[in-house]
Amino acid sequence: MCRFEDPELFFPVGEAGPALGQIEEAKAVCRRCPVVRTCRAWALDHHEEAGVWGGLSEQERRAIRTRAARAALRRVPPEPPPSNRTRDRQRGR
Repeated sequence: MCRFEDPELFFPVGEAGPALGQIEEAKAVCRRCPVVRTCRAWALDHHEEAGVWGGLSEQERRAIRTRAARAALRRVPPEPPPSNRTRDRQRGR
């Protein structure tokens, strides 16, 4: 579990090159953790941007948030156009 690990492990500098190995090492710790789902949910709910949380990298959490935002936009029904009566009232007629 992460509480027994060096916290720096979960906060690599960057997401490319040498940081990739560190990210994978942190994810391996997460895979063994009994609270990985709770940790992941917390990080997503609180928009945690830095580090590895719940087995997800910064980039993976950004992608999940982006997909969720796009899906939410697709679910919002468009507003109906105003009726003639509403338009006339707005124009002072």
